[in-house]
Amino acid sequence: MPYGDNKLVQAEVCLCSFVESLGKLRAKIFVLLDGCPEDYEPMVRRHIAAEDLEVLHLDGIGNHGTFGLQIDLLLRQGDSDIVYFAEDDYFYIANQFEKMVKFLSGGEGVDFISPFDHLDCYGLSLHRYPSWIRVSQDHHWRTAASTCLTFLTTKKTLRECEQVFRTYCRKNMDASLWLSMTKIIVRNPLWGIRYATKDQLLFKIVVKSWLYGARQILFGRRRILWTPIPGIATHLDPNALSPTISWKMLMQTTKQRL
Repeated sequence: MPYGDNKLVQAEVCLCSFVESLGKLRAKIFVLLDGCPEDYEPMVRRHIAAEDLEVLHLDGIGNHGTFGLQIDLLLRQGDSDIVYFAEDDYFYIANQFEKMVKFLSGGEGVDFISPFDHLDCYGLSLHRYPSWIRVSQDHHWRTAASTCLTFLTTKKTLRECEQVFRTYCRKNMDASLWLSMTKIIVRNPLWGIRYATKDQLLFKIVVKSWLYGARQILFGRRRILWTPIPGIATHLDPNALSPTISWKMLMQTTKQRL
């Protein structure tokens, strides 16, 4: 990926794209600098207004620790009923974020939204299941079984699902916790048997969904996760970029404006 050998530049390009994607939306942004060099904070402050920003310096607590802190911060804050978890290696399309907010606010049966149209949804056997498609805000939205840990929801839903999300802090996998909430695949024992013989990683994902989320799978409310088609953002995994969009060209254009 562009600037992959320069983490600071890549982080700045991604942050700039996020701010541009917000468009006219006003957001309170918490930035967690976990063991980052000192030049990261000035970079962040160049792109986010001081009144909208809170910077927290952490001493290398890692992904599991920072995710738990995100839950704490977003549940405690009183600025918005809509909350967003954002990993730092996502690149966004300008002026598109509002579509997610409107879909979440106006769509019945919308619990979570990921901005990422994951390439796995088109080829990985884990995602071979019937999906629902909706059209909203001149965009297509598809139900999904799982995603990563960048997503939009409400404080109410987050609080109801808090204990499931906190299993990630105890070394659960992101795909596994999502499967326990969407309940796609995991309630069919044939899937587990198939993966046990053909794909050990997918078998591990299904097993962990039961190990950490059996109560949710058996007794919890089924949650509905939606993803956009095409993507509103992409995870910067060079082998799994959201399809149909020239992300590298968009990143280069953004870098030229910095």
